Amino acid sequence: MKIITLPCSFDNYSYLIICEETGTAAVVDPAEYYPVSCAVASAGVQLRAVYCTHHHADHIGGLDDLREEFPDLDIYGHQVDRRRIPGFNSPLTDGGTVRIGRITGQAIHTPGHTSGSICYLFGTDLFTGDTLFGAGCGRLFEGTPQQMHEALNSLVRNLPPATKVYFGHEYTAHNLKFARFVEPGNKAGEARRELVEEQRARGQATTPSTLAAEVATNPFLRCGEEEIIRTVAEKFFGEDLDPLSVFAALRRLKDVF
Repeated sequence: MKIITLPCSFDNYSYLIICEETGTAAVVDPAEYYPVSCAVASAGVQLRAVYCTHHHADHIGGLDDLREEFPDLDIYGHQVDRRRIPGFNSPLTDGGTVRIGRITGQAIHTPGHTSGSICYLFGTDLFTGDTLFGAGCGRLFEGTPQQMHEALNSLVRNLPPATKVYFGHEYTAHNLKFARFVEPGNKAGEARRELVEEQRARGQATTPSTLAAEVATNPFLRCGEEEIIRTVAEKFFGEDLDPLSVFAALRRLKDVF
């Protein structure tokens, strides 16, 4: 399997997934038409499917034009997004199977950012859309803190630490500034921040990350750490300090950071 990262719009990422045995491909979250179309032509592959992580316009902005160029596309998403994704014809639920040529993947329902948010897992490659970012997580537009907290932690529980995380936006540098704000003593976070600054200065993407890196540096996966709990206690006096309550407080802090 070959993965091509496609920067789109201002800070989005789309991904072209290629089955090299069959020359067929799928795109995850076609934010823009032109970069995807050019990548398909350059790779000399047949685009067969679109995997939507959710229905937001900045993730499916190129879909209508792709459907015009490739009229027989299978367009996947969670079944609750049936009326919110153009040309939707391949509904998925948690654990549903997707295929590109001889490559088989799995849909993981991760509600929180939206009610129909899906991550796509191919072996040890995980496409997370706006659920899990580099050092962050998505805003809660349709889901609850409990849903997002459980979705994120289920990924960590059920997948190997070496799993690569291909996220939907280049937010990593800003997210690491927030991570330093809530957990300034995290040496792994500081090392990652320096690395990311170097990557961005060279014009490099910070995707993919790994689940191991996220567990070590992402505050939304570290809600039981004492320093993060102290930060939340100082900012939200009198609130509960169990992991879910800390997660909800962190999300509120990040929304205004």
